[in-house]
Amino acid sequence: MTTIINVPPSLDDQSFEQIFAQVALLPPEEKILLDARRTRWASPFGFTALLSLAQTRLERPGLTVPEAEDTASYWSKASFFTYADSLYEISGRVPRRSKSENSVLLEVTPINGTEDVHTVVDNIQHRAQAILQEKLNLEASVTMRFTMVLSEICQNVIEHAGYGGWVSVHAYKFQQRLGRWVVVIAVCDAGMGFRKSLEQSQGARASDVWDDGKALEETVIKGATRFRDPGRGQGLAGVRKFTGKWDGMMSVRSGTARIAIVPEWGQGVPLGEGLPFFPGAQVQITIPERIGLP
Repeated sequence: MTTIINVPPSLDDQSFEQIFAQVALLPPEEKILLDARRTRWASPFGFTALLSLAQTRLERPGLTVPEAEDTASYWSKASFFTYADSLYEISGRVPRRSKSENSVLLEVTPINGTEDVHTVVDNIQHRAQAILQEKLNLEASVTMRFTMVLSEICQNVIEHAGYGGWVSVHAYKFQQRLGRWVVVIAVCDAGMGFRKSLEQSQGARASDVWDDGKALEETVIKGATRFRDPGRGQGLAGVRKFTGKWDGMMSVRSGTARIAIVPEWGQGVPLGEGLPFFPGAQVQITIPERIGLP
């Protein structure tokens, strides 16, 4: 039997919860088909989470290509199908990938080792400078910090996941929610997640409140690290500070919880618990266009 999983028309970090909720009810060996025929848009989170989801299934899942030609073309430009082809049984016409300029800063890219992180940073550095200055009105000096943030999030996959992950960075007009340009970074994996990673490095926690939410608080807010050496780690805590400085939004989901830094223009709660379980960690950073002086 194959269970149909409905993909929302607009696929981002919020709407992906509908998919998490459907999949969490199913055993990993059950055959599933993700029906994206009526999907019209997907964020970097949508792309990277879809690939991570496929990696959690024991039987290769199916995926239907969006029927809207412009949507399918955009997914192709973002290199989603390049990697989905080996993880999904794809049905529907996959457009040939165009090499023309588009809003994608960094196509979907696998992260399996430190060398991949270096490649990601090298690929995005010159393109990020133009976007950050011309679209987001940020100073040239921000470019270096931006690429460091990207590097730290990707490195986090390698250090905490114990499993490969995916990264994608897009710039686009965030019309409905903000009316301004944004740059969105998404990094998703289906590895062990923060709670298990900290337990492995620091031993089991005796506290009754030790769970996914507490592990996220320790890592993202308090800067806890799996490294015992002072000065190592601190990656996500540093990313949180960078995001706050530029009025950005940050969310980190792991297991059954999500912690978020939510600016005035954003949506969501600082800590969401009791979510449908999904392994690994899923991070999204949104940096908006600056209006006026900082």
